[in-house]
Amino acid sequence: MSQESSHYYVPAPSAYPIVGSTALLFMGFGAALTMNKIELGYGLLAIGFAILIYMCFAWFGTVARESESGKYNADVDKSFRWGMSWFILSEVMFFCAFFGALFYMRVFSIPWLENESVMLGNEFWSTYDGSWPTTGPGEHEAFTPMGAWGLPAINTLILLTSGVTCTLAHWALKENRRDGLKKWLLATIFLGVLFIGLQAYEYVHAYNDLNLKLTSGAYGSTFFMLTGFHGFHVTLGAIMLIVIYFRCAAGHFTPEHHFGFEGVAWYWHFVDVVWLGLFVFVYLM
Repeated sequence: MSQESSHYYVPAPSAYPIVGSTALLFMGFGAALTMNKIELGYGLLAIGFAILIYMCFAWFGTVARESESGKYNADVDKSFRWGMSWFILSEVMFFCAFFGALFYMRVFSIPWLENESVMLGNEFWSTYDGSWPTTGPGEHEAFTPMGAWGLPAINTLILLTSGVTCTLAHWALKENRRDGLKKWLLATIFLGVLFIGLQAYEYVHAYNDLNLKLTSGAYGSTFFMLTGFHGFHVTLGAIMLIVIYFRCAAGHFTPEHHFGFEGVAWYWHFVDVVWLGLFVFVYLM
């Protein structure tokens, strides 16, 4: 594929940003109405998702055709790399905020509340001892915290293995071994989907067997927010990998020019690293 253009490619004006904004508008109103149990909300949500899926197929297809036609030169490739780097940095900051909230609760606010309960005597929060995991002071339903050495440990092994298979797929692409590329990419997708399925099972187990819910105070809220957002990112990463697989099957990418693959690989390794932090600070500690 020719990559000889010396001009920085600037695409023509596109309607897809407006289409995407329209989808988000429908989804926002639909979500608000659905949470208030208004039936119209379900229809609006369905319309929003349909428009969003159409936009993704159409817009991503346009970008893929531009790439394969040789319109992206080295300068465009560099801008893509900077853009993806800043995007991943923004995601790092997103998770840092939640890890920071967990750190603040465990190191500062919970000990402070424990000291307050001691100083105030039995009149307030008399049974609160400040131990972790905790729902916080006051009366709450009892729950059992999620152990680290069951499904979480298995999911850790699965996600770390998927990082290895993703790297093997990248090596195969750089060596122009298309069969190896597709084989290892399929393995990565399988492991990602398996991780998502096991996490869904873990949530069912938490609700039904451990009485651990999003409403279970400080521990429940941080547990589900951190693991839930991570699961959402793994789901997005798996969708990206599926798209890249079909592009590879169609003969896209060369050993010299394959940033579409690399960008998704960066993102997948990012969710691997975040999960390691989750496993240590949410499950083990």
